[in-house]
Amino acid sequence: MRILILLALLTPAVAQEPPKAHFHHIHLNTTDAAAAIDFYTRKFDCEKGNFAGEADAVWAQKSWMLFTKVKDAPPSDIVSAIWHFGWGAEDMPAIYKKQIDSGTKFQTPITDISDLVGKPAGNFYFAYVDGPDHALIELNTAAHHHFGHVHLLSADPIAAGQWYKKYFGIPGYIGQRTGRVYRGVHVEPVASLNMDNVNIIIFPIEYARDAMPDLWKDRKGFESTKGRVVDHLAFSVDNLHETLERLRKDGVKVTDGAFIEGPDRIRIELVEGQATKE
Repeated sequence: MRILILLALLTPAVAQEPPKAHFHHIHLNTTDAAAAIDFYTRKFDCEKGNFAGEADAVWAQKSWMLFTKVKDAPPSDIVSAIWHFGWGAEDMPAIYKKQIDSGTKFQTPITDISDLVGKPAGNFYFAYVDGPDHALIELNTAAHHHFGHVHLLSADPIAAGQWYKKYFGIPGYIGQRTGRVYRGVHVEPVASLNMDNVNIIIFPIEYARDAMPDLWKDRKGFESTKGRVVDHLAFSVDNLHETLERLRKDGVKVTDGAFIEGPDRIRIELVEGQATKE
């Protein structure tokens, strides 16, 4: 009898654990979808595909890049919480040279930040590609050359990381509420979550204030990601209706259709069923 009572008490706690969501797509606004698709498939490890029989898109290992054609160039300055996304590179100096030789333009040239991750010089590099419509795309040292991360900014990275864990069961590291300054910019507090093959990294808003003082001088918080060059992220869930109801009842803002507002005004679309290449 005691065992049955104990199981009955434990069952509700288990039921409250959110089902693990999956990374479905990143959605961009662009003035020329065909040119953008051509750029990504030539420059990075990804391929052209057709999404749901409706639109040309980019398939990157386990998830999609989707595009909405817009008349005017979408805003690309870093004032929303989606900072950049990126691919890995096993041999970063060689890949960087190859990109330069092929005409790729960079917003930030190759930079050695090995000491940031506690390694000797020459072990860890990054560079920012100036992508279509000025989307910021990072190449960084990794054990692979795949689409590998989305980097976010947050007024509270710890709370944001906890939010993603709570509602979508995303595992990962959530740091302490202590700051760390590296080469004049704040890189902590930090959260680093893993959604399938995509690492979702969350840096503090102070990074933007440090690195872009003119842009952030009089700015109090983030703009919505809606309408910007990176419009939204999308997660897939097993049951869309149940997920939306669960989130709505817990006070998460459902904005339109299957879109919700995440931390720091990030627009998130929920899609039923994992991403597949058709």
